[in-house]
Amino acid sequence: MDVASALRDAARRLAAVSDTPRLDAELLMAYALGVERQALLLDPARFAVPEGFAGLIDRRLRHEPVAYIVGYRDFWTIRLQVGAGALIPRPDSETLIEAAARHFGDGAPSHVLDLGTGPGTLLLAALAEWPRATGLGIDASDAALAYARANADALGLADRSEFRSGDWSAGLDGQFDLILCNPPYIADSEELMPDVAGHEPAGALFAGADGLDDYRRIIPDLPRILAPGGLAALEIGHRQHILVRELAETAGFKVACRQDLGGRDRALLLTRA
Repeated sequence: MDVASALRDAARRLAAVSDTPRLDAELLMAYALGVERQALLLDPARFAVPEGFAGLIDRRLRHEPVAYIVGYRDFWTIRLQVGAGALIPRPDSETLIEAAARHFGDGAPSHVLDLGTGPGTLLLAALAEWPRATGLGIDASDAALAYARANADALGLADRSEFRSGDWSAGLDGQFDLILCNPPYIADSEELMPDVAGHEPAGALFAGADGLDDYRRIIPDLPRILAPGGLAALEIGHRQHILVRELAETAGFKVACRQDLGGRDRALLLTRA
């Protein structure tokens, strides 16, 4: 079987477990070949189907996320290593970086804080966007922090970033021009796709009966650590806009909302009122 036929067959099989079966097949084929997906798509006829491709498809059919299989996920302008114990970066989260870029315009934040940094997703994207910025990433997971530090090294950002184990902003000193946060926001009773529920860390996903437990802990402390003129950008579930807005306004913030590429409420932007 040639590569084009193998991709068609794999996509047909993966349709049972994935919303993006063709993309999954292409990413796994490129990984098995040791090339970028663009090179594969440009001239698939130049390649032979690698021996390990079938095994990768079998893993995906067991609902293992593609990012865990290939060991990375592209986000904003960077590539991040990911694996078990680290939340996989989502395109929706790029809404926070885009909103921050609009907020600062021709300027730039000097000090960036990423609460719940995972594999360094938002912090490293911000440092790549603003080459003179420095930043701190906080996470409660040692596994996630190990990925974050490895990613900082791989991206040449280790000298401008620091990663610490912590409980949100507890014990932090100083103020930050940009605070980024993608906290857990899924209600405990909500059912997730097997790819997520069976593989990604529950501690990075679930946040109590209504999904708001961590917002209730994070938002009241933000006035203490947000610098004048600064921005705090929080990712939200697309049905949580009003409830999280109320928490932020109670804490004294002016609040704006930005939508993701699907037109769903995704980021709340908090500034000093």
